[in-house]
Amino acid sequence: LAAAINDVVVNDLLRSGLFRMIDTEGRSPHEPAEVSYPEWLARGAEALAIGTVAVQANGRIEARFRLLDVVKQAELAGQVVSASDGQVRAVGHRIADLIYEKLTGDKGVFSTRIAYVNRKGQHYRLVVADSDGYNEQTVLSQNQPIMSPAWSPDGSHLAYVSFETDHAVVYVQSLYTNQRKLLAGFSGSNSAPAWAPNGKQLAIVLTRDGSSQIYLIRPDGSGINRITFSGVIDTEPNFSPDGQYLLFTSDRGGSPQIYRIASSGGNAERVTFDGSYNVTPRLSPDGKSMAFIARNGGRFQLALMDLASKQTQILTDSTKDESPSFAPNGRTILYASEINGRGVLGTVSIDGRIKQKLSVQAA
Repeated sequence: LAAAINDVVVNDLLRSGLFRMIDTEGRSPHEPAEVSYPEWLARGAEALAIGTVAVQANGRIEARFRLLDVVKQAELAGQVVSASDGQVRAVGHRIADLIYEKLTGDKGVFSTRIAYVNRKGQHYRLVVADSDGYNEQTVLSQNQPIMSPAWSPDGSHLAYVSFETDHAVVYVQSLYTNQRKLLAGFSGSNSAPAWAPNGKQLAIVLTRDGSSQIYLIRPDGSGINRITFSGVIDTEPNFSPDGQYLLFTSDRGGSPQIYRIASSGGNAERVTFDGSYNVTPRLSPDGKSMAFIARNGGRFQLALMDLASKQTQILTDSTKDESPSFAPNGRTILYASEINGRGVLGTVSIDGRIKQKLSVQAA
């Protein structure tokens, strides 16, 4: 158990790109009294995580964990983390989150979940997994395409697009009960669901009145309200963190660009001007920056714009990026890409320096 938890903690911290591991050379103190600070300082360690793990009489796993500041020779954090049998990785993720938060000041995201679509041939699975790609759970499995999974703000539901009725419709499914509800099954195409931050509405894209336009709808399918009235293609809506406005993709200017509109409707203003193809806007949790996909010399790459300065940085060196999604702490972005003809999931830090591929079965 101790080795399994240790592996999860180590891999989480390494994957963040912010930590370097020190060779323990066979030494493994478990209590503060067993720690020789000068010895660890001499090895170059700045922090030391120690602890013990045991299985309780009721079968639960209990890890007692301490984080020590080697330089100041002081304890930074101490906590008991417990989980049910079979949740060893969850214990490791929680400890890694605590270490990350104490040493960086940012919230850890190792205990969060990711959702993605896995395709093998003509078979599609909607999958939920841990942030590192382990503990896959299949939410939906079928021989028709599944697209655009979107988390509800509280993580209890997924909205997604399914083609099981031979045209695109939007479902909302509970991850606790597996029950699902048809959110939008209007004539034409129903696509691109995005949750409002309060969970009380979703933005969706419908062609029921002609071209692709953005509408708001309640999670039970009621209260539909049209937001855009352009007569061209408006799609890929994404709410601001305060729910006051939407970013979306539109070709109303002659090429696909990103626009902003109040969530109550009104006039839209253009956000992107560089290049002839900028799509799939995703706002950071603090609302200060926007991730999107830009066509750059024939390559589709993940980009990040500072909304105040309008400065844009290309974050990846790949060619077929899509579907960006910010981690809850805003420090990394998850995205889908393609390497040697195979779909992969990757993460990149918001400064572009730290790039990782997830070792998920989604490849």
